[in-house]
Amino acid sequence: MTDIRTDVCVVGGGPAGLTLALLLLRSGVRVTVVEKARGLDREYRGEILQPGGLALLDRLGVLRDARDRGACELTRFRLTDSRRVLMDFDYRRLPAPYDHLLSLPQRHLLQALLSRCERFEEFRHLPGHGVARLLEDGGAVRGVTTKGRDGARTVTARVVVGADGRYSKTRTLAGIAHRRHDVFDMDVLWFKLSADPTGVVRIHRGAGGPVIAYDSHPGSVQIGWTLPHHSYRETAARGIEHVREQVARSLPEYADRIRASVGALTDLTLLDVFAARAERWVRDGLVLIGDAAHTHSPLGAQGINLAVQDAVVLHPVLVDALRRSTGAVGADLLAAYERERAADIDAVMRLQVMQSKGMFAEGRLAATVRPRIAKAVSRTPLGRRITRRIAYGNPAIQVREDLFTT
Repeated sequence: MTDIRTDVCVVGGGPAGLTLALLLLRSGVRVTVVEKARGLDREYRGEILQPGGLALLDRLGVLRDARDRGACELTRFRLTDSRRVLMDFDYRRLPAPYDHLLSLPQRHLLQALLSRCERFEEFRHLPGHGVARLLEDGGAVRGVTTKGRDGARTVTARVVVGADGRYSKTRTLAGIAHRRHDVFDMDVLWFKLSADPTGVVRIHRGAGGPVIAYDSHPGSVQIGWTLPHHSYRETAARGIEHVREQVARSLPEYADRIRASVGALTDLTLLDVFAARAERWVRDGLVLIGDAAHTHSPLGAQGINLAVQDAVVLHPVLVDALRRSTGAVGADLLAAYERERAADIDAVMRLQVMQSKGMFAEGRLAATVRPRIAKAVSRTPLGRRITRRIAYGNPAIQVREDLFTT
């Protein structure tokens, strides 16, 4: 099959990869996206966009299309313990139009991004192709070879971007170490039920253990039952009836539907919750973004937002590097991305550890302290700053529309 020559080869067609692809295409850069999945019709768990992510996608021109495909507005975040409301934050206090969370099926976002990318002649998309190896010359990455149902392909590029998730093969092939930190005390079992919308993201500490619940399109509630970290095998050995009853005890308003809908462990999806960070994000000719560079917990609904922000930060760095070099782009020209982004990522990781301990820690001391912490976050200037940081991320991150040529 015909080999492909491009400026940037993005490995991974998720939110980070496709957002970056569209930013680069609008700046006159040739882009090829390699994606191992053959299509977008599969299960995703990251669905919630914070206001900061909404604003960036709106500036990029894809938010309306993604919303029109189906989404749910969420206006409140609520933390409850048995029958007590410990925290109830109303996103409508924030400036419009980004005064809400958006529960957006990830495939709808990806469809909107991909649709825009496909308008450009400089765009190539290779679905159903996994990366087999990196092409290297003199220590610099110069492209990839892929393997798919229609055979092998060679993609020669001046920069390869690893956007292929927490278990990134690109990162592994590049020989970049990835340090996992088990700083969270829980894993999550996810499932969906049919339900009317509530407009609320809720973390509820019920009799059967803490659960996360929020509206999901179409006409569903996404439920995540938390269990102690690395305890799934022991939990599964007790059988689906045990799991079902524990979740039903935590969410009595959904108990009948839980008992009717959750019939087997295969109806649940386990998320191994951990933090991780690649020891470096750039090499000559290669850069990592999104979960390939840094992995987070689902707390605070940061995943998609961080992926989009990574792409927005990397965009001007890549455009400048491609203009200033002729061959493979050196790590010295890519390093500005890691320098600029690392502090934000470290801050999010620290915040998520704090959130985990505050919301999910067990014991008498935690039960005593939790309401006081929740009150402080809700009512003090420091708490309001933390809330705005969760909602917006770094406000200095803005789409560089001045680099667009179309």
